[in-house]
Amino acid sequence: MEIERKFRIRRLPESLEQYPYLQIEQGYLCTKPVVRIRKSNEDYILTYKSKDVNTKNSTAIQNKEIELPLQKESYEHLKEKIDHKLIMKTRYLIPLSLERTAELDVFSGHLKGLIFVEVEFPTVESADTFQPPDWFGEDVSMDKRYHNTYLAQIDSAQELLEG
Repeated sequence: MEIERKFRIRRLPESLEQYPYLQIEQGYLCTKPVVRIRKSNEDYILTYKSKDVNTKNSTAIQNKEIELPLQKESYEHLKEKIDHKLIMKTRYLIPLSLERTAELDVFSGHLKGLIFVEVEFPTVESADTFQPPDWFGEDVSMDKRYHNTYLAQIDSAQELLEG
C-alpha cells in the first residue's frame, strides 16, 4: 500500500546538493489502472497501481502498488510504447525526521520549472496528522493535476502553473 501526500513548495531548502538524489524518467503504458515504467538511476522498475477504495475522509493519496524489477533492455523496449510523454525529474531525498523523508521532485524536459514535494507514510493516520515544515506550501494531494499520470499528458509545466 502506498500512502502519500503532495505539496507545492514555498521555497527550496538550502544547498540541495548536500542531499542524495535520484535521476528518474518514467512513462505510462496505461493510466486506468496505472502501469508505469521507471528508470531510477540504474534501477528499472515496472509498477502497477490501483486506487484504494477506502480513501474518503483522508488527506492522503492511497494506492495499492506492486513493483517488479525490469532489465534495462525490457525498459528500453517498453519505453517505445508509452502513452503521452516521458517524465524526467531529479528527486532529492531530504530527511525530515527519523521516520520521514521529503521527496523533492525538480522536473526537466517538457515539465521544466515544476517543483513539488511528496512524503510517504506507513499509515493513513500518520499522513492525516503530518505537520509539514515551513518550506512546504499548499497541499495538492487531491489535485489530480499534480498526479504524474496527468503530467505525462500536458505539453508544458506552464499549463499547470497557470491553470
